[in-house]
Amino acid sequence: MTRPLRVIHCLRSPVGGLFRHVRDLVNGQAERGIEVGVICDANTGGEAARAHLAELEPRCALGLLRVDMGRLPGPGDFATNRIIKDHVRALEPEILHGHGAKGGAFARLNAKPQGPAAIYTPHGGSLHYSPTSPVGAAFLGLERLLKRRTAGFIFVAEFERDAFRAKAGAFQAPSTIVHNGISAEELVPVTLAPDAADFVFIGELRDLKGVDLVIEALAELNRSRPVTAVLAGEGALEQNLKKLAQQSGISDKVTFLGLQPARKAFAMGRILVLPSRAESFPYAVLEGLGARKPLLTTNVGGIPEMFGPAAKNLLPPGDGAALLTAMAQALEDDTPLVSQAETLHRRAGELFSAERMVERVIEFYQGILQDNPRPHAAPLTPSRAET
Repeated sequence: MTRPLRVIHCLRSPVGGLFRHVRDLVNGQAERGIEVGVICDANTGGEAARAHLAELEPRCALGLLRVDMGRLPGPGDFATNRIIKDHVRALEPEILHGHGAKGGAFARLNAKPQGPAAIYTPHGGSLHYSPTSPVGAAFLGLERLLKRRTAGFIFVAEFERDAFRAKAGAFQAPSTIVHNGISAEELVPVTLAPDAADFVFIGELRDLKGVDLVIEALAELNRSRPVTAVLAGEGALEQNLKKLAQQSGISDKVTFLGLQPARKAFAMGRILVLPSRAESFPYAVLEGLGARKPLLTTNVGGIPEMFGPAAKNLLPPGDGAALLTAMAQALEDDTPLVSQAETLHRRAGELFSAERMVERVIEFYQGILQDNPRPHAAPLTPSRAET
């Protein structure tokens, strides 16, 4: 007698785009009759993570395990892996889907030839590190060791696949590219608030996101006219960025909103500015396209894949002068950005849906299990199609 397919998603920190991706997969897979579980860190994400996980828990037929999971490799990983090993052994999933460097490591360490099969999605993760740095060398060395324990790779962008090959070497396991997706509700344009600022940023307040460049450009723009911005997000650099705004004399022109739902934040600023120094396939950009926001962002990661022919308009990463020029031009005449937003909104609706993302991930699972059958799994037939 067969049972529904069992899938456990393993990630470290329940924050940001990676966590959004996992939530969408869990919800979509549960809707299709798959028994799903989640393993993640017990100490990160704060109240927002607890709220999201509480919403997710009823979907998790295989439970929701929170366990200590440090960001960097360390001695505590041995105890964490023992807990995960016991948890996985008791639930007997057919698929362990690891997300990010740490989640991917734990998933693959607990894969076995007879099951479960380990699927790995890097989400940037270790690929953001330089192989010449001590941390990068450790993570990328681990990636090379774990390739042989990986049944299949799901990359969220061509960029991610190519970066993995360049930094971790060639791999033999099957692979596919499944872009992140957004829901139909996220394809409704956002209406601006009456008191909207000139610019809005949303994302983690960390170096990779380039928020410091926004503040520096804003300080320069305010030399000739009042220009305002709202910054939605939290992160390790929050206090440093507030200090930078104060030292630049624009504390009254920058509002730090804390964590906000994307669409609420979008309504609070006229032009979305996301000058990332590195990315994978960022949800903030994708959600901005869905909301039809005029957008300034950079030529990094999978963003050119989102933009298609409009990629020629992307800014060089880490270039404060180019960002300043683009922001100044947008203030003078935002017509080109508004026109581009219309085009990218249509492209997002055609190519980047959450429904399509879920279906393609399930199809990849199916191919892996057909090549390496597991004794318990029933055929992967979407439950909705039967009703």
